[in-house]
Amino acid sequence: MNPPDLDWPLMRNNITRADLNALIGFLSQDDPILTQSKNVAAFEEEWSEWLGVRHSVFVNSGSSANEITMLALRELHGIGEVIVPPLTWVSDIASVLHAGFTPVFADINPRTLGMDSAEVIKKLTPRTRAVFLTHILGYNALDADLLEACSSRGIPLIEDVCESHGATFGGKKCGTFGLASNFSFYYAHHLSTIEGGMVCTDDPEFYELCRVARSHGMVRESRDEEFRSRYASGFPDLNPAFIFAFPSHNMRSTEINAILGRAQLPRLDGNNSRRSQNLRIFLEGLNPAKFRTDFAVEGSSNYALTLVLRDPDEQLRDRCEEAMTRSQVEFRRGTSGGGNQLRQPYLRRLLGEEFRNYPRVDHVHFFGFYIGNYPCLEPGKIDVLCGILNAL
Repeated sequence: MNPPDLDWPLMRNNITRADLNALIGFLSQDDPILTQSKNVAAFEEEWSEWLGVRHSVFVNSGSSANEITMLALRELHGIGEVIVPPLTWVSDIASVLHAGFTPVFADINPRTLGMDSAEVIKKLTPRTRAVFLTHILGYNALDADLLEACSSRGIPLIEDVCESHGATFGGKKCGTFGLASNFSFYYAHHLSTIEGGMVCTDDPEFYELCRVARSHGMVRESRDEEFRSRYASGFPDLNPAFIFAFPSHNMRSTEINAILGRAQLPRLDGNNSRRSQNLRIFLEGLNPAKFRTDFAVEGSSNYALTLVLRDPDEQLRDRCEEAMTRSQVEFRRGTSGGGNQLRQPYLRRLLGEEFRNYPRVDHVHFFGFYIGNYPCLEPGKIDVLCGILNAL
């Protein structure tokens, strides 16, 4: 008997005809401004209102959001250590390295795939400049112990919410708990602007630094007159229009990207509800004797379905891969970012075999997958796939 062809790609485009029509309407104007302008500012304000923060800075990618966040952190708190997860996208750790910080790793909580709070707390020292927490694939990774530890020790929390738009902890959106948060609007994320990202914060000084970092480190990009005047008076030999506070790059986005983001934002909550329902169907349909089904789903907003073997079983893993391939179900092994980042060449060059000290992320690296999840995914396909996997 031939396996069913589920025609299940890893990602589907979130940009609809209505979004494209909004863009066409904008482009049909006489002489529209395409570079960063009024629509970027409007998208920043609308996103801030949706998330529940005072300030947002729209950039050209989630990776750029990581970069300017770390640059602003360095300006405020100086060089030291940043605690980062071994399961995340490469740009989180790369931004820490690029800004001159030393990355310190903490193993994961298998129920959230984010850093285990107890592990993080054990690694806090006077040299810790921030905890850079990733909310993996839509799961909330926060808890009260971590928030209390950061608050009591005055250590900034940075939230990477690139994969988890709309996820919540205690009824409050992830991305609102720390000094700053980062979002990605890449293809098939909860909201897509083709390429794009956002840095969000309630801190006015951090906000101004991010605006400056977005555009070459140029002081005139700040909206704060006192901030600009401080640099102008401190460097009277420079043209105030061309003062560069620190080295950075051009990470601006465009009106085109902002138009697409603004068009999708009203649909975001509804789409997130469908994604969360898909995850519940998937986890409820899997055999808990073979697969992890006890993920912490409360408050989750998953853009991927997580398939993790309960026990390290290479034969079952290989049968899963073969069955999904034969049924035309696209997947990625290792889940977010390809698994244990400490096994990647760029970190092995720095840290050697440090990766051996993180067994929980290694289990996900070798025995975990993610599968596409999007609002248009038919629940019937999820039921069929669960039946296939349970029969292995």
